[in-house]
Amino acid sequence: MSIPNYELPPLGGNPSSTSAGTSPGSFATRARIAPGPDGRCTFSSPDTPGMPAPSERTAWDFLPEGWSTSVAESHASTGAEVGQHVFRQSDGTLRSVTHPASFTPVTQLEHARLGIVTPEMARVAEREPHLTAEQVRDEIGAGRMVIPANRVHLGYQLDPMAIGRASKTKINANMGASPVSSGTDEEVVKLKWAERWGADTVMDLSTGGNLDECREAIIQNSTVPIGTVPIYSMIIGRKLYDLNREVILESLRQQAAQGVDYFTIHAGVLREHLPYVKDRLIGIVSRGGSLLAKWMIDHDEQNPMYTAWEDICDVMREYDVTFSIGDGLRPGGLADATDRAQLAELSTLGELTERAWRKGVQVMIEGPGHVPFDQIEYNMKLQRTLCHGAPFYVLGPLVTDMFPGYDHITSCIGATAAAYHGASMLCYVTPKEHLGLPKKDDVKQGCVAYKIAAHAADVALGIPGSRDRDDELTKARAALNWDKHFELSFDPDLARAFHDEDLDVDTDFCAMCGHDWCSVRISKEIVQFASGKSEEYRRDKAKITAALTPDQLQILETRGNLSPTEIHRLASKTKQAVGAAEGQKAACHSDYVDDDEARRVQEQSLDLVELKRT
Repeated sequence: MSIPNYELPPLGGNPSSTSAGTSPGSFATRARIAPGPDGRCTFSSPDTPGMPAPSERTAWDFLPEGWSTSVAESHASTGAEVGQHVFRQSDGTLRSVTHPASFTPVTQLEHARLGIVTPEMARVAEREPHLTAEQVRDEIGAGRMVIPANRVHLGYQLDPMAIGRASKTKINANMGASPVSSGTDEEVVKLKWAERWGADTVMDLSTGGNLDECREAIIQNSTVPIGTVPIYSMIIGRKLYDLNREVILESLRQQAAQGVDYFTIHAGVLREHLPYVKDRLIGIVSRGGSLLAKWMIDHDEQNPMYTAWEDICDVMREYDVTFSIGDGLRPGGLADATDRAQLAELSTLGELTERAWRKGVQVMIEGPGHVPFDQIEYNMKLQRTLCHGAPFYVLGPLVTDMFPGYDHITSCIGATAAAYHGASMLCYVTPKEHLGLPKKDDVKQGCVAYKIAAHAADVALGIPGSRDRDDELTKARAALNWDKHFELSFDPDLARAFHDEDLDVDTDFCAMCGHDWCSVRISKEIVQFASGKSEEYRRDKAKITAALTPDQLQILETRGNLSPTEIHRLASKTKQAVGAAEGQKAACHSDYVDDDEARRVQEQSLDLVELKRT
């Protein structure tokens, strides 16, 4: 009987540093980390027929007035009225950059344009060994990578990191106090918890309590970049109608001076886009997008964030705050995905990217949150075209809408596909999404789900070394070396607790199969197989494991649904917070009162800002 010889697709990189195992390698596009348009498909999926082609332009095509660049033949000199920098790029070519003689670089993008490797770029290369510091610099110079690192935050505990498709996929955790739940101390605890479970950045989305105090505490205690949506603070204590250019710039400057590393600015929602939303199933689901849409309707004017864009850039450049240009018209359900409103806004985000690059400001783009699985690749690759490869930062996306309580799962499925097809950072979704403010365990569940999505995409893309820990754990599993198995796992306490729940002895089999049916044990005994015979993982004999720690015991005790007692306790707490009598709904519930009365009750009990034009 002949053995078929299968023809494999073209191979990209190998995610295993040692080419361990028998897998041929990644089926992704072979990566080329190179400056300029040659590197535009670095770590990417092969294009399905019909996908938009990547842009031929980079941030080098959008220089400030009075600047120019070219591939240099030698280190030529220029007159005193003009500054010139000639530097060798990571691919060996020389780039010549001329600029006004008085120019002093401030942002990471501006340093990259002058060929300067900053300490932050060097730190990114240390954290991502598949990249050199020069490659990091060149990716930033092309606009395909950002280092969100406010100069103020660098004076605290910030450990610089990079977001871009040449680097590993990053995840973001959202948190923040609301008008009905949480406060500063609790948010700092959640920050440290998110860092513990792998969040690469954190967004403070506080809309209640002392916003300035909460933001300050989060920034000073964080080792990861912190992002905000500044419009939330802009309308606290004032009517939305009174928002203007001065208020916008003052609020941005205040948050930049505190040390915020990136701002979500919903400047792409334009007046002319609003008619496209009228037939949507769920309208505008972005808080910033809905607020600005109402402002434009009330004033019959263009989005003030759009018209003040250059002034906003000037504030952000001063502190090297990175743009996360917001998607105010993102779809809120599968029924509205990839519609005219979303894509019209995305085209505007491309224009805003070009304008920000001319100002020397780093840019990433926010993307959709609810997209059918079959439309994810198109969304990722259209952004790559319209925004010239600027890093894409997406919320999920959720690939189905009918599983509230499990949306960390429905969204991390879409997040894996999004990262494989081009997204650089994934904003986590917790089990509490659409239902309430995440608590501590929700933050963990969201972070873990998204670490899985990001890591799975990195392996699929063939990022060098991304599979090494998987391979080590596979060798430990093959050797039935339980200690090493747990040590290499992402959550050792959970793995050990689940194992010891059924079998508290480290044997050469597990409780699922038992001794006689354990295929891994049988494979170890087959002389011709190498499986399970690695010297560094070999074990002599079974041993009784140590007692479970209190944390591990708690994992087992709290596994599954909340107890009826806990459910009633939480329900009672909520009723008390909104002033509901026993057996009755809250006075502000929409079943009982009209919109104006509900608004009045909310203002009195929750100190919410009045949004209605008076």
